[in-house]
Amino acid sequence: MTLIDVDTNDGVAVVTLNDGERRNVLSLPMVDEIVAAFDRIEADDSIGAVVVTGAGSAFCAGADLGDLGRGGESGDGGNVTTVYDGFLRVARSTLPTVAAVNGPAVGAGMNLALACDVRLVGRSGRFDTRFLRLGLHPGGGHTWMLQRAVGPQAAAAMVLFGQVLEGEVAAQHGLAWRCVDDDALLAEAIALAASAAGAPRELAIRAKQTLQAVAGLEEHGDAVAVELEAQRWSFGQPFFAERLAAMRERVGKQK
Repeated sequence: MTLIDVDTNDGVAVVTLNDGERRNVLSLPMVDEIVAAFDRIEADDSIGAVVVTGAGSAFCAGADLGDLGRGGESGDGGNVTTVYDGFLRVARSTLPTVAAVNGPAVGAGMNLALACDVRLVGRSGRFDTRFLRLGLHPGGGHTWMLQRAVGPQAAAAMVLFGQVLEGEVAAQHGLAWRCVDDDALLAEAIALAASAAGAPRELAIRAKQTLQAVAGLEEHGDAVAVELEAQRWSFGQPFFAERLAAMRERVGKQK
């Protein structure tokens, strides 16, 4: 049984977790398929952006607790860190990524959503850390990603006090870019991803690298230096010359 579906159209790959009967839990076989899918996607030069979503009524209900439990019993955490590989592979993707959160994103499933560059949430979507309720400490960089997304107070409310953010409220707190109707969610996510895929692939990859690089900088001047190197690189690329020429042609026709 295939646990991941990948559909590609107009430069956008849609990766769908497809284990609806188990609410798309991150089992070890599914993790393997996610890693393999992203390896294939990034090797395909025709793909410029990725959407991640879930089949059925859930985005991802978290990790397979049986797999996590076996990791705890062994004492070495092997299975635990292997489960991490699913969302960490998404976080490491060189391509722009969009999460289309169509239902509950719970625990490690919330990590999968947080690993994407941008999140859209349907009105039925919700973000639930749930770790403490399960007697588990958060893992996989959950607290780090969550605080960067919503700030320390909202992160504390969700992790320590079990607050669940749904649809519109999640967007209001910055956990999602925006909330859209359920039946429009996937189309909206694909359209958003297509905007990134419409840019030269190498340029989008370089811009994503820059966003990550400057996130930890404290001085404006350091960010200027990082961007200057990348911008100088872009000046020398064929796509810049082509788009500059096209813009000049359009301006000339308007005169």
